[in-house]
Amino acid sequence: MEVSSNNSNEKKFSIVKRAKSFAYAGRGIWILVKTTHNSWVHIFLLCFAIFLGLFFHITRYEWMMLVVAAGLVLAAEAFNTAIEIDIDLTSPDIHPLARDVKDVAAGAVLITAVTALLIGLFIFVPYIVAAL
Repeated sequence: MEVSSNNSNEKKFSIVKRAKSFAYAGRGIWILVKTTHNSWVHIFLLCFAIFLGLFFHITRYEWMMLVVAAGLVLAAEAFNTAIEIDIDLTSPDIHPLARDVKDVAAGAVLITAVTALLIGLFIFVPYIVAAL
């Protein structure tokens, strides 16, 4: 049996479709920022860390650590928001398992935020102490 390479289910690469996927992702980020007040706190603290990094002229390695930490926190917040939206849609009535799912997702955000805070302290406390 010969396998045809013209499978009608195969999708061809499309620049237009890739551009649309970026637009959808941008819309998702906008929904995150617009609807999740905790993301505002994370973004404010990121801006403050960037200010401190510029002020203290932190090393390239320290910048990399900040970027990774901030990216993980914002991604965790985005996943948490997506999970909350989904649970609100699929389980509009109060259900203990729905609450558990939301709490676990929020816990993941807390874990990443505490980790980012510790990274920030490891980076900036020595600079602050040296400046005193």
